[in-house]
Amino acid sequence: MKIFREVVITVAIALAVFFALRLTVQSYDVYGPSMEPNFYQGYLVMVSKLAYHSSGPQQGDVIVFNPPPAALGVCNVPPSHPPFIKRVIGLPGDIVEVKDGEVCINGTALNEPYIMALPGYVMPAVTVPQGEYFVLGDNRNNSCDSHVGWLVPRANIIGKAWLLYWPPSKLGLVKHYTYLELGQVSEQMLVLDNPVEA
Repeated sequence: MKIFREVVITVAIALAVFFALRLTVQSYDVYGPSMEPNFYQGYLVMVSKLAYHSSGPQQGDVIVFNPPPAALGVCNVPPSHPPFIKRVIGLPGDIVEVKDGEVCINGTALNEPYIMALPGYVMPAVTVPQGEYFVLGDNRNNSCDSHVGWLVPRANIIGKAWLLYWPPSKLGLVKHYTYLELGQVSEQMLVLDNPVEA
């Protein structure tokens, strides 16, 4: 009887830990090329689902989110498509523009050493509405993202990419970026088993 009780307690604790973890972090597979050279298809990333409970995403954060209906249509993906992974560029109220191979926020060009190549397109200035975020893939010229006309509602954001754990050679915290030219003073770092579109 004592052994049975200990087994039941052990199983109960294991289940509690499992469900607690599922509520706070989750694993996702990266799908597609849009976040190269930082995330390639097949990479596995852990996402913190609690990262934005006390504050919102910041410019330079890598986030995982459910694509809004506008993205499904423009990017030609089905509703069952896995979550997307992109980098936050514009916050609510920001004016975002792409010209001369540079992304500008409120008239200031961003320094982006992490991208695959300079954007080969032009995007007229847009103001990000309240409750939405402007996101871009790091592979600027091979990414279906906000530059084609859709934004990410706050409610669609699953969490902040935290830990890259596959392949083992890439194991480490996800590098978010701080745009000093925008007056950011510190880099925020935080962390999902479903695929994500890159």
